[in-house]
Amino acid sequence: MVIEFDAAQVRSAGNAAPAHVNPILWQQSQGLARQICARVFRDGGKAGDALLAFELKSNQAISWDKAVEMIAEEMSRTTRRKAA
Repeated sequence: MVIEFDAAQVRSAGNAAPAHVNPILWQQSQGLARQICARVFRDGGKAGDALLAFELKSNQAISWDKAVEMIAEEMSRTTRRKAA
């Protein structure tokens, strides 16, 4: 029996990597982004403060989930970052 998958459908699941990003890199980036956001939260900061650490901006109030996603996208896009 042969099972065929459409890559676009498989990647569109809730926590899946964007189609243009290596799935392993995406998972690592999400893990690091969660740690960064957790540290900012622990220190009394807000989601926007976590974005500022990566020089990202948001024009609206942002949730922690969206902050993690945006930071992971930035980390997946660039291979080398200065320490924050």
